[in-house]
Amino acid sequence: MTDYSEQQLNELEALESIYPDSFTVLSENPPSFTITVTSEAGENDETVQTTLKFTYSEKYPDEAPLYELFSQENLEDNDAIDIFKLLALQAEENLGVVMIFTLVTAVQEKVNEIVDQIKTRREEKKKLKEKEAEEAEKQLFHGTPVTIENFLCWKAKFDAELLEIKKKRIKEEEQAGKNKLSGKQLFETNHNLDTSDIQFLEEAGNNVEVDESLFQELDDLELEVVEDGPDYNPVGPGSDSED
Repeated sequence: MTDYSEQQLNELEALESIYPDSFTVLSENPPSFTITVTSEAGENDETVQTTLKFTYSEKYPDEAPLYELFSQENLEDNDAIDIFKLLALQAEENLGVVMIFTLVTAVQEKVNEIVDQIKTRREEKKKLKEKEAEEAEKQLFHGTPVTIENFLCWKAKFDAELLEIKKKRIKEEEQAGKNKLSGKQLFETNHNLDTSDIQFLEEAGNNVEVDESLFQELDDLELEVVEDGPDYNPVGPGSDSED
């Protein structure tokens, strides 16, 4: 009869010795622990890191352990999915023997690959953004090619908008005409208008000033008498001067 507990205990001791700085026991029953895996430094000293959590099943190693990504850093979703697939494959291939070291080693190699891919991914994203910007600029300058169909569609829309503007203007002019009052209506609606001139004169009183220099005595004016003809009579018919 296989002593699973002894195999599990022996592996735990070995793992604690191999990973002294990244191995942490979470519980003893069932045995559960974490191991932090950090990639080698990539460009700009960037690293990829994930903490794997393992829990022994009752019949481990004849059964695969339970595993999950306890935490992660600089890992994209696709990378996390790839790590899960890798763990499943390695666990299936190593059933019957203690396998945690093998699983962690596989993940270590994977995160090293991922950190090397970071530079490539960034360059690809940069090129994609530049391409999208170029396409947007071309679209801005070239616009949409004019065809008979889209021209007729645009013209129908333009004519409809123009008709609405004309209707609105006519309506506003008609409304303005209705609201405009005649002179009679103004006096009927505002009774102050018929007394405004009289009120002005009353308020002025004796303060009205007249410039006397504008007037001259009649004797100072030189009037020229024009005779129209031999029959011209300055007095006129029926005058008392005729005897």
